[in-house]
Amino acid sequence: MPIRFFTAGESHGPGLTAILEGMPAGLCLGAEDINIDLRRRQKGYGSGGRMQIEKDGIIITSGVMNGKTTGAPIALQVQNRDFKSWKERDITPVTTPRPGHADLTGALKYGYRELRLSLERASARETTMRVAIGAICKRYLKEFGISVAGYVSQLGDVQADLSAMSLEERIAHSEDNDVRCPDAAAAERMHAAIHQIKVDKDTLGGVFEVVAQGVPPGLGSHVHYDRKLDSKLVGAMVSIQAMKGAEIGSAFANAGKRGSQVHDEITVDDAGNLARRTNRAGGLEGGITTGMPIVVRVAMKPISTMLRGADSVDLATGEANPTVYERSDFCALPRAVPVGEAMMAIVLTEVLLEKLGGDSIEEMKPRYAALRRNRLSDLPMDNVEWRFGYEV
Repeated sequence: MPIRFFTAGESHGPGLTAILEGMPAGLCLGAEDINIDLRRRQKGYGSGGRMQIEKDGIIITSGVMNGKTTGAPIALQVQNRDFKSWKERDITPVTTPRPGHADLTGALKYGYRELRLSLERASARETTMRVAIGAICKRYLKEFGISVAGYVSQLGDVQADLSAMSLEERIAHSEDNDVRCPDAAAAERMHAAIHQIKVDKDTLGGVFEVVAQGVPPGLGSHVHYDRKLDSKLVGAMVSIQAMKGAEIGSAFANAGKRGSQVHDEITVDDAGNLARRTNRAGGLEGGITTGMPIVVRVAMKPISTMLRGADSVDLATGEANPTVYERSDFCALPRAVPVGEAMMAIVLTEVLLEKLGGDSIEEMKPRYAALRRNRLSDLPMDNVEWRFGYEV
């Protein structure tokens, strides 16, 4: 059974909850395995005041006993420290929707008579639990030598020059600064851009990249649209709040090139090992992993809560009315990187579990070792003529 997860909770409610189902038994797991990424999610230049209030720490309430998963659903909780400021407060009605947020569309969908019902659930505070679930999945993938990491490649109109850096170098330097950019010179310009946007009372978005290394070939499928790994990964990334696009490898740049400049040619060495000269496809062909690193680029829009406000309409009066600022980030891009990593890890865990089957880590490891690899010996060809044989 593939994994699935649910999150629950509001931005300013008592807390956040998640349930992860389908994780096999026998995985060593502790709170600190999760808290490492929760702390990363809270760090990043451009963050608002909320991150000074919340000190997220996970509480595991089921599915892990004596430091190991049991195979049962894993239940997780994070308390909202800010809730004490809202618990006894009379809530001022929110009737002016922010362009770009779910305020208006949520009311249209569910018939809300108070826009806070939209914004509380649509808030990116929900990603706390995605990061928690993703951290468990990272721990699972680590058992098979698979790692997931990310970094910022563009913030606003400031682009990092990563062309001379290997993926390993990019990842190694991704945490060197608080904008999570491996290019130190670009990181300084990103700092300046965020500082200016604060002065201008505006917001900034950008692009981050998530990389999975050590992924074996043969995960995913070409036979159904919903089993293609490209589809799963892109869908997972744009499900994150404020993400408006994603590409596998150099997809959009490749669209303007010739095929001879795009496809990753295949080579073979004397030992019969197959390899690729390049990885322009981002580690996927036909919805299936090639064995090369998986690279996904994700575009984040500037978040919609702006200190300067935006033109809107007060739904209670029908009059034009600018939006009212509520504490938020000026640039959430650096903090989005661990969220993207989490979604990548969740998707890869799902397809790996599907491939391996089994109820425990102990059962899965021999099956993983027996997977086909990029070797001629794993790919025997009959090399004889044949027919389809359909009787129609």
